[in-house]
Amino acid sequence: MIELDPVIHASARLRITATLAALPVGDQMSFPRVQELLEMTAGNLSTHLRKLEDAGYVAVTKTHQGRTPITYLALTTRGRRAFEDYTEALRAVLGVQP
Repeated sequence: MIELDPVIHASARLRITATLAALPVGDQMSFPRVQELLEMTAGNLSTHLRKLEDAGYVAVTKTHQGRTPITYLALTTRGRRAFEDYTEALRAVLGVQP
């Protein structure tokens, strides 16, 4: 039986993970940019990011640009692998060849 990763399977977390997976390995995206792209509220995005971060799928880096705090998001190696496994499992469920 094929199981889909429940951490990624929630719609909002799947959208976040897919967005970050589109970045080249090692790249990151700012929190406001992800929020804008996915049209999510800051609170909703934060809640889903916490679950992804707790699973080790997303790295959250907080820094400053001058005096302005800025948060960057990136998929970890584990997160990228989990997303790849998820998409493979989804293809298998749907009977679609890669």
